[in-house]
Amino acid sequence: MDKKPIKKYITKTEALAKLQRYCAYQDRCHNEVRTKLIELGCYGQDLEDVMASLIEEKFLDEERFARSFARGKFRMKQWGRTRILQELKQRQISDYSIRKAMDEINEQDYLKTLKEVLEKRAGQIAEADDFTRKGKLAQYAMSRGFEGEMVWQLLAADG
Repeated sequence: MDKKPIKKYITKTEALAKLQRYCAYQDRCHNEVRTKLIELGCYGQDLEDVMASLIEEKFLDEERFARSFARGKFRMKQWGRTRILQELKQRQISDYSIRKAMDEINEQDYLKTLKEVLEKRAGQIAEADDFTRKGKLAQYAMSRGFEGEMVWQLLAADG
């Protein structure tokens, strides 16, 4: 019989120290931190006090998280704005922070990245029919979060 270990209560001071390390390692959103505190066994007013301390001490900053998230996902994973926006909303980031995050994506870099994504994918598609090939390319780019209108404009200009 496997018994689940009884969760012990963590003190506010211990929780604050752990979460300072957790947030210093990489930017976190409020939801991630709240979930982590609950996992550690920190609830109620202690949880709120720890969250407030982390915000005051700049360990937790929603706008900074949103900006770095958008930059990272765009540059490293080549996600489009739609996908980034969706992910930020899922993490319950404020509209203000989301707008600031979207400002981090340079329009010229965005277009260049979309072209690169399409070119790379075009080399992987072995469709002879131009209509089907463009459909598959558009579907792929939109699944990565690029706006359909922009994708189709690029594909139409491509010939």
